[in-house]
Amino acid sequence: QVQLEESGGGLVPVGGSLKLSCVASGIIVSNIAMGWYRQAPGKQRELVASISRGGSFVYASSVKGRFTISMDGAKNTLYLQMNSLKSEDTSVYYCAAGPTMKQFWGQGIQVTVSS
Repeated sequence: QVQLEESGGGLVPVGGSLKLSCVASGIIVSNIAMGWYRQAPGKQRELVASISRGGSFVYASSVKGRFTISMDGAKNTLYLQMNSLKSEDTSVYYCAAGPTMKQFWGQGIQVTVSS
């Protein structure tokens, strides 16, 4: 059974930083495509950042240069370092995994950036 458990969300002021973690079980993070999505109220879920199985990175244009996705194989954990946060980054963030990164999902974690 695959489980993805996010942590690290919370309330942060504009310009602040947060680091999200996603601990995986039932899969090996280095052997599968993984990514972070987010969904704000009334909006569609959007891809924030991803790592392909081959190690290629993709970032949404809105977060490029501010967010960094990484993984620790030894801890079987995916991370999202978020710097220079903006109010528009406020959303529920989801960890995802799978060949198209939509097969397995975490429960989501709230990130609120206060202005």
